[in-house]
Amino acid sequence: MSVLLNFAMFPTDKGDSVSQYVSKVLKYIDESGVDYKLNPMGTTIETETMQEALAIVQGAYDILEPVSNRIYSAITIDARKGRSNRMKTKIASIENKIGKVNH
Repeated sequence: MSVLLNFAMFPTDKGDSVSQYVSKVLKYIDESGVDYKLNPMGTTIETETMQEALAIVQGAYDILEPVSNRIYSAITIDARKGRSNRMKTKIASIENKIGKVNH
């Protein structure tokens, strides 16, 4: 199974720039060992189970909760049985049809 989870999570009470907090979350994701890709509006992770994906989200929340009174989160999930490595194969499928895309 492949679970693709794209999420954004950040404190809303820390001013205009929250990159120092997002950086801590990204470091946690990197150290977790899951495949991930940072994008301008969030981070996409790929795990083998829903439980693993949601555990990453919980871990990110646990990093921000002690330093913020309000945390924004947006999450989208695509779970598919019988597949893996979809962060790469979904893009490759499009590129096979229209050519290389900017990613």
